[in-house]
Amino acid sequence: MTTGGISRRGLFGLAGAGVAGAALGGGATYAATATLGNGSAVARTYPFRGLHQSGIVTPAQDRLHFAAFDVSDITRDELLELLADWTTAAERMTTGLGAGPYGAASGPYDAPPDDTGEALDLPPGGLTITFGFGPTLFDDRFGLAGRRPDALEELPHFPGDALEENRSGGDLCIQACSDDPQVAVHAIRNLSRIAFGRATLRWSQLGFGRTSSTTRAQTTPRNLFGFKDGTANLRAEDTTQVERHVWVNDGDGPAWMTGGSYLVARRIRMTIETWDRTSLREQERVIGRTKGVGAPLSGGEEFTPVDFSVTGRDDAPLIDPASHVSLAHPEHNGGATLLRRGYNFVDGNDQLGRLDAGLFFIAFQRDPRTQFVPIQLSLARNDAMNEYVRHVGSGVFAVPPGSRSGEPVGERLFA
Repeated sequence: MTTGGISRRGLFGLAGAGVAGAALGGGATYAATATLGNGSAVARTYPFRGLHQSGIVTPAQDRLHFAAFDVSDITRDELLELLADWTTAAERMTTGLGAGPYGAASGPYDAPPDDTGEALDLPPGGLTITFGFGPTLFDDRFGLAGRRPDALEELPHFPGDALEENRSGGDLCIQACSDDPQVAVHAIRNLSRIAFGRATLRWSQLGFGRTSSTTRAQTTPRNLFGFKDGTANLRAEDTTQVERHVWVNDGDGPAWMTGGSYLVARRIRMTIETWDRTSLREQERVIGRTKGVGAPLSGGEEFTPVDFSVTGRDDAPLIDPASHVSLAHPEHNGGATLLRRGYNFVDGNDQLGRLDAGLFFIAFQRDPRTQFVPIQLSLARNDAMNEYVRHVGSGVFAVPPGSRSGEPVGERLFA
């Protein structure tokens, strides 16, 4: 039974346990804007429903809250009900409404509110909410083993991996992005409450300062190493390339994934203190670009094509073959390309007083087996940057296509 679009169990979840969370706007590449009464803020929203899920080619927002969940001991119907409840709440929040029909300040007075309220009065900030399914969801619990796409397989153990179990994996994932951190956090918090009794939070990650641009209108941001990041990233305007490298095409696998994508997440800890004591010459050699304008060391400006054939006075390549730019370049990976959508993070410090900081890498692709895996394998073996980074968290998820009106996200998986 549903009430206002959310099942009775979902309402109990709305009134149940908490985690961390936000509200407001998701969708495709087109945004609706509205100036608030004081004229000082713009409430940008993206449509939640569409051919593809929002939060992929959508202009990358400045803040992230990413969460992975383990599904509890429930039935297949209860899992689908959870996805339906999440869909209803996400669609509401991405338009600026509360997670539930009553909101944070109304409804039955002797029951907890169906929205936590910390995003009351805040504009949407371009909120997008994106859902994904992990490989572990496709086991015997829900009769989905025969529905798992071949492309959705656990990532291999790469050389140098130091993965932590409590920062990796998950049956389900949710990516909430907004230009307001409180809005992004509110979204995950409320979706976690709705899941109470049906799914539990396995791990989550807050991110700030996007480390990629997904449209040409955006400038190239910088990562915590101080270098411009994502100069050569795919952009939404590159429709032919996006269709080729990001979206699952008809015939790639099971029909329920057509129009979807695959998300790879990696928590990459940077050894900030070591990097900060490294010479500028060495930093630029490791990256393969200048730190100032982000130009390739082969010459030019930021967007000048990289030329690996250019040599210096000693006939050595100006761009070190072991540099990050060289090893990650499509020219050296059979043309493999990713749509990156990562964020910086700083999570306090460790017991030795070092910053627990780095890059929360997120990439979308048509098939991780032919895109992320070979690229990362090359980097893990030879990248000069390995002296300064350590991969401590990991996950891969199938992101189904966008949902049609009245349809829960991922419903076609259960058809």
